[in-house]
Amino acid sequence: MERRNRSLEALTRLQYIDSLDDDEKAKNLLSWADIYLEDDISKSLNLDITQLHTFSELFYKNINFIKIYRANLKKQMDNG
Repeated sequence: MERRNRSLEALTRLQYIDSLDDDEKAKNLLSWADIYLEDDISKSLNLDITQLHTFSELFYKNINFIKIYRANLKKQMDNG
């Protein structure tokens, strides 16, 4: 039951983070990753198929967000 609760908490927090503005989203994603990501996250998740689908969509959407956010920060720093 503990693994299920942790999985639901991770999903709920990821859904909330997805609604934030870019700067807050980036900060909160870093914190989320520190708390919830393990070596093999697929073995630690205990979600039903619908929740797992939502989780995977948000997870990969936010990976792409972080890549773009990082590139934009780098561009801003390069431009002075």
